[in-house]
Amino acid sequence: MAVYPLHFDSEDQLEDFMATPSQEALETLSQLTGDIAILGIAGKIGVTLGMMIQKSLAALGSARKIYGVSRFSDSEARKKLDVAGIITIPCDLLNAKDVANLPDAEHVVFMAGRKFGTAGNEELTWAVNTIAPRNAAERYKTSNMVVYSTGCVYRLLSPETGGATEDSLPDPIGDYAQSALGRERIFQYFSKIYGTRVAILRLNYAIDLRYGVLRDLADKIMSETIIDNPDGAFNCIWQGDVLNQTICSLGQTSSPAAIINITGPETVSIRWAAEELGKRLGKRPIFRIDSAMPDRIYLSNAAKAAQLFGYPEIPLLAMIDMTADWVLHGGRSLGKPTHFETTDGRF
Repeated sequence: MAVYPLHFDSEDQLEDFMATPSQEALETLSQLTGDIAILGIAGKIGVTLGMMIQKSLAALGSARKIYGVSRFSDSEARKKLDVAGIITIPCDLLNAKDVANLPDAEHVVFMAGRKFGTAGNEELTWAVNTIAPRNAAERYKTSNMVVYSTGCVYRLLSPETGGATEDSLPDPIGDYAQSALGRERIFQYFSKIYGTRVAILRLNYAIDLRYGVLRDLADKIMSETIIDNPDGAFNCIWQGDVLNQTICSLGQTSSPAAIINITGPETVSIRWAAEELGKRLGKRPIFRIDSAMPDRIYLSNAAKAAQLFGYPEIPLLAMIDMTADWVLHGGRSLGKPTHFETTDGRF
């Protein structure tokens, strides 16, 4: 069982812990050759993924290059990556000419996407979620590719279903989820016509103490904000486990493209998680009592991922303990709520 701290003194300490590779991730990278490009690296997960791969290659004594590609509207993200030894390349992935000039890489992780702010600006979301994938898939058609997607491409389900499996037919609601499925279809198309090896990861939801479903619930409890849909449920997984499974997925690509749900093994009751956090935070959560509220929500079944990669190293109760401790000690929030309780497809 993994050893994990229940308290972090700083964000640097937190990020260093999340970026610590598992033995399985090290073994995967040891069996691969060639440089690695991470497209859309400046997002919430991409920075720590770059740090983990760099730490892994250093531990393996490998001089392979890691290219971190993004518009880098967040200069701090670029500085952090530069310090970590990643070669950062500013690039607008919507610009096909700029993408065509990116360096060769045998392995590519595609993380670029747009979700929040879709309502009222749907055309930009469609462009980011379909045109950028087309440009990347054309440029790296001979590479080994892992592509981030979302469990929102599935239909809403009730907890007793056990969540959508990879065999469940997509049924996306709203422009974000529909365009996310469009992103998948682009990569599936290129995988078929060029034989590109691809693994599509449908993720929900990553837990970092600065954001994620547990942080959302903790913030609502501390501010005495009403928690909606207490009879619903969610999935979650520690971000460090997401990163390890992302690296291991480089060894699970295929043509036609493989699909893997990335999340924790539990279907977690919203009410139960809020009450557990409340015990640790010393405050009682307030729930909206409304029998008309739907209990259907985005839920995924991660049995396939557990079979491929093993169970996540950081268990649910540890994530709850760490989140409560972080909040009680004034740990920073990224101010980016997940809106996990959203069921109308509008983000």
